[in-house]
Amino acid sequence: MDLTSLFEKAVSDSKNLSDRPSNDTLLQLYSFYKQATEGDINIDPPANPFDFVSKAKYEAWAGLKGKTKEAAMKEYIDLVEKLKN
Repeated sequence: MDLTSLFEKAVSDSKNLSDRPSNDTLLQLYSFYKQATEGDINIDPPANPFDFVSKAKYEAWAGLKGKTKEAAMKEYIDLVEKLKN
């Protein structure tokens, strides 16, 4: 299978994990997914300083700036595989 097919399968698999991942792991999955599907962050930081969830998501995605979509897909796939085992 090509990388895109493997990524799409991993996205599907991530929705059916037996255990809920930790919040840190969920942030990693989110940031890898956003980087793989949209590339470098393209939104403004959250305006509300007390919106901690949006701030964490923003910072996680921003931390991947410059990473290629392919590299983000590969890391997403690897993380989902690790969570499945």
